[in-house]
Amino acid sequence: MGTLQVNTDKDSLDIGLIHHFLSTEAYWSRGIPRATVERAIAGSLCFGGYIDGRQVAFARVVTDGATFAYLADVFVLPEHRGQGHSKTLVTAVMAHPQLQGLRRFMLATADAHSLYEKFGFATSARPERLMEILHRDLYTQAAGSTVAIP
Repeated sequence: MGTLQVNTDKDSLDIGLIHHFLSTEAYWSRGIPRATVERAIAGSLCFGGYIDGRQVAFARVVTDGATFAYLADVFVLPEHRGQGHSKTLVTAVMAHPQLQGLRRFMLATADAHSLYEKFGFATSARPERLMEILHRDLYTQAAGSTVAIP
């Protein structure tokens, strides 16, 4: 297998591939509409991972570029896992100039703690201070309704 090349050029992203993975394979975003993926990409710093010009990995960061960032939608296609590509991708994210000197960098994961711990991520020191609004099944519920969600 080839070496993963990572860049932040949104014009290089395979939106169809990203949407397909997020809507059908990712546990956190099943059923997500393509328009929602497109809006998320437009409002984020995105990282595409490519082997021989074909996209096989993706990550995006929501950030103000000064104090805060949230790492989201990180994936490597199943047939390319186990080759160190996730480390290469997250290394590129963490080295990006716009993401240096941030006070807080967050993410949520159900199964990749050991990957992110290598980059300094840890369980929140004060989880009692964190709050969220979570609409767990938003995309799958919306797909069954006739009401358009903006």
